[in-house]
Amino acid sequence: MGYGDVGALNPEARTHTPAIDRMVDEGLAFTRAHASASVCTPSRYGILTGRYAHRTSAAARGIWGFDEPVIEPGRETTASLLKKAGYATAIIGKWHLGLGWQTKDGSKAVLDEITGFSNVDYSREIDNGPNDYGFDYSFIHPASLDIPPYMFLRDHKVIDTDIILTTDHYSARMPDTEYSWDKKHTNEHAVYWEKGVWWRLGEMSRSFRIENAHTDILNEGIAFIEKQATERPESPFFLFMPLLGPHTPWVPTERFRGRSSIGLYGDFVMDIDDVVYQVRNTLIEHDIHDNTILIFTSDNGGYWPQEEIDLHNHDSNWGRRGQKGDIWDGGHRIPLVMTWPDRISGQTEYHHLISLTDFFATFADLTGQELDQETGEDSFSFLRVFDGYTEEPTRRSMVHHSSRGMYSIRTDEWKLIDGLGSGGFTYPYFEDQADGGPRGQLYSLKTDSLESENVYAGYPEMVEELRKKLKTIRSTSERMVYQ
Repeated sequence: MGYGDVGALNPEARTHTPAIDRMVDEGLAFTRAHASASVCTPSRYGILTGRYAHRTSAAARGIWGFDEPVIEPGRETTASLLKKAGYATAIIGKWHLGLGWQTKDGSKAVLDEITGFSNVDYSREIDNGPNDYGFDYSFIHPASLDIPPYMFLRDHKVIDTDIILTTDHYSARMPDTEYSWDKKHTNEHAVYWEKGVWWRLGEMSRSFRIENAHTDILNEGIAFIEKQATERPESPFFLFMPLLGPHTPWVPTERFRGRSSIGLYGDFVMDIDDVVYQVRNTLIEHDIHDNTILIFTSDNGGYWPQEEIDLHNHDSNWGRRGQKGDIWDGGHRIPLVMTWPDRISGQTEYHHLISLTDFFATFADLTGQELDQETGEDSFSFLRVFDGYTEEPTRRSMVHHSSRGMYSIRTDEWKLIDGLGSGGFTYPYFEDQADGGPRGQLYSLKTDSLESENVYAGYPEMVEELRKKLKTIRSTSERMVYQ
């Protein structure tokens, strides 16, 4: 979901987000917030560890549903940090950080993409997952809702072990199926009904339904909040509730289907906004809203190519170039809004750099915990911003990487990209260096927020300075003094 999908952040938005807009009015909005990477897995790794995903090769790439865990054993996470401070911790929703599947033959879990079957023994509890990384309770879908296997796990156990294939329940095509630009992500074995409504062939719990998964997560999340509020009213809790939408498949609930003016994606964004509404109302009903930090954000920019911008006159990544996967800002600039009525004044904006990795140090600061040099080393506390100190930056630079492994570094004024092309989903992904031409990209962010004029050749000293800094950050495993 892109920055431009939130109505209060984009005056030209054609999406409808009244609940998130209300958070903007009542709380703190970050106008220069970024995911540490422009795709799912590395970004989520950063949220939970306070580290750039390139620090471990397994986390630096997008993964599939049967890959092994990418968080290192014993690594401190946001959940374990808060658990040490007395919080009950839960993850309810999309995991996509790898699981320790048990297999029938004792070998590594693998999927046969032709038949859709794997060698996983779903009757056995996984031996590595969220509960090993600080979460007291977990209710998860393994990966994205277009990646097998399709099922929920509760505390490392598959809830329904009666396994079928997706095509045992869903037709691979509809009578009126027309292919669109996203067909490139599927093969002839996948379910593909229309643009945005597709998922890959694979195993599925017999009771699992793609179209109900969003609501299942919402209901489970609300139930967890209510349980904490009634059974542990004096104790704090941390709920990490990563949703499955508006990632593909675009499967809005019947309540919002057809309600937006930009098709199924816009309808699904309304479902996402409704989650914010439902969570906020639950907090109010249990009289814990004022002393609860409620955060809404995204794990990368919207997957919204130029075809969709032209078709709908709506830019999911409004005001920035590119889309999900790309090294340009559209790939990793995200909406980030939070409320905390007891401490955060309403209608506050913060215009300095923030990374999703910064939650880690902020929560450590909030709970009075010290971090050593090799824990959350890419995380910088922005706790002072809660108290209205919005003029001073909490970090001076930031590293990004794209879905195809292209890196960039930015400061307040400059952004250096170590390569040519988008490095992600927008064509051309990579470009060859022309004779005598630049080998990378340099943009002046003060005057060129759309990254449209490459001034690499005109500022060789700045290129060298940023290149050295990027190399230092990528090669060190300790917290940088100057960021």
